[in-house]
Amino acid sequence: MPSTPRAHAFSPGSVGNIGVGFDLFGHTIAAVRDEAIVTRTEQPGVRLLDIRGSIEGIATIPRSTETNTAARAVQALCDSLSLPFGFEIELIKGIPLNAGLGGSASSAVAALVAANALLDTPLSRDALIPLAVEGEFASSQSRQTDNVAPMLLGGVVFAFEGQVQRFELPATWHAAVARPHISLRTLDSRQVLREPFGLDLITPHCANLTRFVLGLERCDATLIAAGLRDVLVEPRRAALIPNFHAVQAAALEHGALGCSISGAGPSVFAWFTDADRAHAAASAMAGEFTVPSDTFVTPINGIRAERID
Repeated sequence: MPSTPRAHAFSPGSVGNIGVGFDLFGHTIAAVRDEAIVTRTEQPGVRLLDIRGSIEGIATIPRSTETNTAARAVQALCDSLSLPFGFEIELIKGIPLNAGLGGSASSAVAALVAANALLDTPLSRDALIPLAVEGEFASSQSRQTDNVAPMLLGGVVFAFEGQVQRFELPATWHAAVARPHISLRTLDSRQVLREPFGLDLITPHCANLTRFVLGLERCDATLIAAGLRDVLVEPRRAALIPNFHAVQAAALEHGALGCSISGAGPSVFAWFTDADRAHAAASAMAGEFTVPSDTFVTPINGIRAERID
């Protein structure tokens, strides 16, 4: 057992989907994070002791092991290894709720990284991905990897059914993320996707996704710009975000490679090949929202979750 039974870890936020890669691609946002303090206990099982932070609506976060993403993820770790001991969790929330910034996933990942550090033989980051997915199921009632995988690995990550690929992009490339001060639950955002999609959309979507992946592999900004166009999910979700099309237009006018909805929304992200354009665009994007908003600029080839102490 480690010399101390307590570990403190953080996980960054994330841009899920990256527009064209629904439930498949994501990258982290260095400017926002959740933290978890986990203590190893002799008593088996997982207990959530406290949730604190200054974000709005923190009292509404579920606190049972089954319904809290962090506790559920750590319980999945215990169950998968048949651990004879348990964990107590304290969460420190820094990512706004229902913002499309990966907050539910970040809590799960931060708690997992901390708990994993307290194992006699810690698991690999890849092995933690399905456990984090199980945790996030408590929030979204679906199992997707586009948030948890980049949080655990850093950078731009593709993950699906156990296959994981991390892409290295130039350090100069940055994303601008604008968050309107409204709440949009993932469950509600997924509701607008229930109706079948027409066949006429499938080929253009596949073409864009192919261009995007080739662009990632080759670090080719032209290919990425050609592919980062969501013709499938974005049109249905755009109406849920105030003045989305004007926000998107502002990003493109400032030289964005592409601009779309971050995760389930309402946050909006845009990719740029340098930080200066990203900062300029972030202000312009925020100015187009019809509600108060704030912005973040983050390297696309971003950080991963880590132990703090």
